[in-house]
Amino acid sequence: MSEFKALLTTETDGQFRSSVVTRRIEDLPAGEVLIRVRYSSLNFKDALSASGNKGVTRSYPHTPGIDAAGIVEQSSASELAIGDEVIVTGYDLGMNTAGGFGQYIRVPAAWVLKRPEGLGLRESMILGTAGLTAALCIDKLEQSGLQPGQGPVLVTGATGGVGSIAVAMLAGLGYEVAAATGKAEQADFLKGLGASSIVQRSELEAGSAKPLLKEQWAGAVDTVGGDILFNVVKSLRYGASVACCGLTAGVGFQASVLPFILRNVNLLGIDSVEQPLVVKASMWDRLSLQWKTNLEALAQDVTLDGLPEQIERILGGGMVGRVVVSLD
Repeated sequence: MSEFKALLTTETDGQFRSSVVTRRIEDLPAGEVLIRVRYSSLNFKDALSASGNKGVTRSYPHTPGIDAAGIVEQSSASELAIGDEVIVTGYDLGMNTAGGFGQYIRVPAAWVLKRPEGLGLRESMILGTAGLTAALCIDKLEQSGLQPGQGPVLVTGATGGVGSIAVAMLAGLGYEVAAATGKAEQADFLKGLGASSIVQRSELEAGSAKPLLKEQWAGAVDTVGGDILFNVVKSLRYGASVACCGLTAGVGFQASVLPFILRNVNLLGIDSVEQPLVVKASMWDRLSLQWKTNLEALAQDVTLDGLPEQIERILGGGMVGRVVVSLD
C-alpha cells in the first residue's frame, strides 16, 4: 500500500487549517526505518504545530505528532527488523519531520526504540512524551535527594498531560502529592489519581513581589513556568528541588538569588526531546517495570477525524489527562 491517511496542516494567507487527507509513502522524508503507526498522542507542542507556531514547525503543509508507536515495515538498520514493535518520541518528529498523526512515518534509526516488554503500544502512547517527561522529572528529583516521607511534593498544571501522569506516578511511589490547578472542578479527578491535597493556581500566583515565601514543598514538578515557577522556588523547603519542564504560563519570571543562597534550593531543567536514546530507553524500561502505573483513568481515545476538535481544546486550556490517537 503506497497511500495512507494523515492529518495535514496547511497554510493559506496566514491562516492554518488541519484536515485528514490521503498521502503517499513516497512523499515521506528519507530515513532508515518505515513504521506503520498504530497509536500516537496529543501534546501541547502538537497543537502549537497545528496552529502555525513557526517556533515549532518552520514550513507547511505539515503533519504534526511528536509521538508514535507502531510496527516496522521497512528497515535498513540491522538492529531493527520488520515486525518489531517500536516507539518514537521527540527529536524532530512532528516538528519539521512528518509526525505521528499519519499512518506511516519514516525516520532515522537513531530515533527508534523497541517497545519495552512491560508496555503495549497503546499504553506507551498514554504515556508518550508526557510520561517520559514526568519520569525524567521524578528521576532528577530523586537524584537530588528527594525521598518519600520528606513532605508534600507539588505538581503544577496537574490536570495536563505531564502533570496528571506525574501526580499518579508520584502517588504510586509513595509520595504525598499536592496537585495545583486552575480547574477547581477537577479536584475529584486529581484525588482519584492519588493527590493528597489540591492547591488552587491563584495561591501560587500570590506573592510574586516577595523575595521569599513560606517553606512548604519537599520537592516539585513544574509544568507551567512563568512567575508561578519562581514562586514555587521561593516556597521550597531548605535543600529541596523543583524540576522545570513547561512554559504554558510564560518563558520568563522575576527572579532573585535569595532562595538559592539562603535555602540551598535547586532549579532543575528537564528536556525530553533531545535526550540520547540510551537515556530514553532507561526511562522507558523504568516506566514499564518498577514505575509502571495504571493510567487508564487519564486516557480518552480519538481517531484522526476527531483530532482538530481536540487540538482546539488543548489550545483553549480545556484539556484534562491524555488523548490517545488511534490510527488503525
